Amino acid sequence: MIPDRFHIPELPTGDFDAFIFDCDGTLADSMPLHYSTWCAAIGERHGHFPKALFYSWGGKKGHEIVRHLNELHGTAMDIDATVADKQARYLDAVHAVTPVGIVYDIANQSRGKIRMAVASGGHRRLVERTLTAIGALDWFDAVVCAEDYARGKPAPDPFLEAARRLAVEPARCLVFEDTVPGIQAATAAGMQSVLVTDRDLAES
Repeated sequence: MIPDRFHIPELPTGDFDAFIFDCDGTLADSMPLHYSTWCAAIGERHGHFPKALFYSWGGKKGHEIVRHLNELHGTAMDIDATVADKQARYLDAVHAVTPVGIVYDIANQSRGKIRMAVASGGHRRLVERTLTAIGALDWFDAVVCAEDYARGKPAPDPFLEAARRLAVEPARCLVFEDTVPGIQAATAAGMQSVLVTDRDLAES
């Protein structure tokens, strides 16, 4: 059953030549799984990842997450091993991920009518498996992942790379995002954006 706890405001007026979607928490209701698998991988190494901190770091690359946790808590978790462990746990369970219905419907109704891309902070094999799980992998003209740019959100790099691959001016792109860093990245890229909110997080 597609969750109905998500909300988006009315879309901005005006013509757009492209829609750019974040993946996790925007197209796919995958953030709870990402968090639980991070906690499992970090817990194995005696680390700690508060839920509020996890969500505030939306769009941050996996290696950056472990490095910043080490700095924050004075731990010495092996970065590569921790990320690999987390990814393996996520891939084992990704088949159960469901779409964010309200955004999924917009993408489904728009495919073939407007250029579309995904711009994610996740690694490609995780993003592609997530999009496959919700039946949307072949909907997009470009899928931009962590391997494709230098600076993650809130830097504009992911969205600018998506616009480049779509051959669309940034000002003509509309971004769908679920995190403040993602919205900041869209603004820095010169794009309008729509914030996807999760009622469960707002009430927690």
